[in-house]
Amino acid sequence: MRLHDLPRLAATRFALGALVVAGAITGVFRLTGSDAVAGHAATEPAKPTQPTAAPDIVLTDSQLKSFTVGTVGSRVFPLQSESVGSIDFDQDMETQVFAPYQGRIVALFAKAGDDVKKGQPLFAIDSPDLVQAESTLIGTAGILRLTGRALDRAKDLYAVKGLAQKDYDQAISDQQGAEGNYKAAVDALRVFGKSMADIEKIVSTRSVDSILTIVSPIDGRVTVRNAAPGLLVQPGNAAAPFAVADISAMWMIGDVAEADIGMIRIGQPVKVSVLAYPDEVFGGTISNIAATVDPTLHTLQVRSDVADLAHRLRPGMLARFTVATAPPVTATAVPADAVVREGDGTMTVWVATNQHTFSQRAVRTGLRHDGYVQILDGLQQGEPIVAANAIFLDNMLTAGPTD
Repeated sequence: MRLHDLPRLAATRFALGALVVAGAITGVFRLTGSDAVAGHAATEPAKPTQPTAAPDIVLTDSQLKSFTVGTVGSRVFPLQSESVGSIDFDQDMETQVFAPYQGRIVALFAKAGDDVKKGQPLFAIDSPDLVQAESTLIGTAGILRLTGRALDRAKDLYAVKGLAQKDYDQAISDQQGAEGNYKAAVDALRVFGKSMADIEKIVSTRSVDSILTIVSPIDGRVTVRNAAPGLLVQPGNAAAPFAVADISAMWMIGDVAEADIGMIRIGQPVKVSVLAYPDEVFGGTISNIAATVDPTLHTLQVRSDVADLAHRLRPGMLARFTVATAPPVTATAVPADAVVREGDGTMTVWVATNQHTFSQRAVRTGLRHDGYVQILDGLQQGEPIVAANAIFLDNMLTAGPTD
């Protein structure tokens, strides 16, 4: 470096120092000015915002005519479990009707859905077994008459010492054997459904009829008919030609949620309603509770006996049933039309502050029954409220004032 460059270098360093000092002063000014104020505002805690209450609504006299104003009251709410199920025949009172012997169907006297009485004919078969049984009856009846006459003669001869003891005993044995065979033949025909009058007629006329008529064993309704003319039927072979069920009582088979199992017991009364008769309730009693829970649906099958003397319930009907699980409770209540569900799920009611002014109030609801809602919190009994069409007030609030 040359000596004559030293004054220039010193001047340059001085200028740079001045710039640094000026920048520092400017930074201090900014820190203590607007930026400092902004930093103070950022660290100050924000004031909590209070929810804005819905404004009151003032109605004119003409508008009031569209609403019903009532007072908060009390109602009795039953504590019950509700579920769905279906109607079915009482399987304990349904009888499978078979022919007692093999045969071919030759006639039908009833169809599915017919109401029948005990002893009413259902179908008839041509049975070779019946022919054999009737023939046996006629034969044993003839032998019984023959041995009876032989015994009478043996008695007379034995009385005058004209017959040996062994011959007399043989006559008695023959008559007793013939009598036993005849009784067995009679019992065999009873299995076929023949009455004593029918049996006596067969014996007296010595006629054989191969047609066997099968009758209903109970009063009820024909629920199944698998029979057809010409069909060969055998006793015990599925399916039965006919099935008859006593329909004075039906089953209601329903599913109870797993959470309600502890409140269900045999003997509890149930109320059953079906879509076909929406304004009518059928009474019943729980008669059976399943031993296992459905692992998929987590429900328990419950069966109830439902009285149906008018025979209006039909198997397969969808049914809704309720079971009282505890004594009913009395609680504050309002009509269901007075409660409005808001978009956030809140339940609200419009309370009258004076004759024309109404304010919206949040409430907590509970049970629902017979068109009323239980109020757990938010209202006191006796307060005036909009008891019907409250949703329209809610719509007026949403729409805002109109010109």
